[in-house]
Amino acid sequence: MSRKNFLFTSESVSEGHPDKVSDCISDAIVDLFLEQEPEARVAVETLTTTNRVVLAGEVRGPASITADVMEAAARRVVKQIGYEQEGFHWKDMSVEIHVHGQSADIAMGVDSGDNKDEGAGDQGIMFGYATNETDVYMPAPIHYSHMILKTLAEARHGGVTELGPDSKSQITLKYEDGIPVGAASVVVSTQHRGDVSQERVREIVMEHIEKNLPSGWMCPEGQLYINPTGNFVIGGPDGDAGLTGRKIIVDTYGGASPHGGGAFSGKDPTKVDRSAAYASRYLAKNVVAAGLADRCTIQLAYAIGVSHPLSLYVDFHNTGNVDPARLEKVLFEIMDLSPRGIREHLNLNRPIYERTAAYGHFGRTPENDGGFSWEKLDLVESLKGHF
Repeated sequence: MSRKNFLFTSESVSEGHPDKVSDCISDAIVDLFLEQEPEARVAVETLTTTNRVVLAGEVRGPASITADVMEAAARRVVKQIGYEQEGFHWKDMSVEIHVHGQSADIAMGVDSGDNKDEGAGDQGIMFGYATNETDVYMPAPIHYSHMILKTLAEARHGGVTELGPDSKSQITLKYEDGIPVGAASVVVSTQHRGDVSQERVREIVMEHIEKNLPSGWMCPEGQLYINPTGNFVIGGPDGDAGLTGRKIIVDTYGGASPHGGGAFSGKDPTKVDRSAAYASRYLAKNVVAAGLADRCTIQLAYAIGVSHPLSLYVDFHNTGNVDPARLEKVLFEIMDLSPRGIREHLNLNRPIYERTAAYGHFGRTPENDGGFSWEKLDLVESLKGHF
């Protein structure tokens, strides 16, 4: 039997965290290619460290996207995030490009041909999750952790110059009878200018904690930790090296759901690590929104070069109102879960990925240009009609 009374913790990191700088650059490269060629193939990783950015990976796309174009994109991303510091500056940093053509062996397995459908870009398992404990169908700890950092970043971009780009948050929520009822502890660490006092940092941060947590949820004073080390001036890639794909739990459900292990950023949507994770979230969210369960986990599995999923598994965590085995069959009926079917259903072959790299890939608002299409609730009525 699942526990009803417990504490659960999730963390988030800002766009200026070294790993997120790397994710943002990698997804900017994906967007460069998809903007010019929707069927382009991209798998690009980024390393960031003191005044240095290194890109490596494989691509197949327009020759017009040269090393110089990729370098310009990396500098633009770092500038937009706000790094103009001695140890990491968009203008002064070294940028190395080690990007080459896609492996012919991978291309042979993935591409469609006269006698076969397009296969998955790799083997692997992907999970999607949804819960009705927040209005965006996300677990509350990761949702509020994201929101604190997102509004802090908006304030920084809007003129709060005392803060730097690098920050982290962590929230522990108390659950009673399976429902979150308040914060047991809150941790926020944010980079700041050297001439700014910790009292001023605390004042700024408190505003964003209070406005993002629901009324009455504030933790006890003794469990509130703002810059607990006492100083956070050196930050970002100058303070710690960053790599693409090291924040996969921050990107998804904050540990409230299983994770298949594959990162999203830097990958075009033929890679099922990305597209099938989006599809499984899309299905799980619509299942919960349709009232078929309070919580839903969906697992998909693929093999490289094979066009259909090897398995689909549904878990309601003892909250379901329908037979999960029957739902598994229904999901195959209402959505083509082949790699191409997912991309076409969610319209993923477009430059919509740089915006996903910080503050979570899920729990976001669908956008008019197709961004976050996997957050739509357009399957709810169809699902209800099957039960």
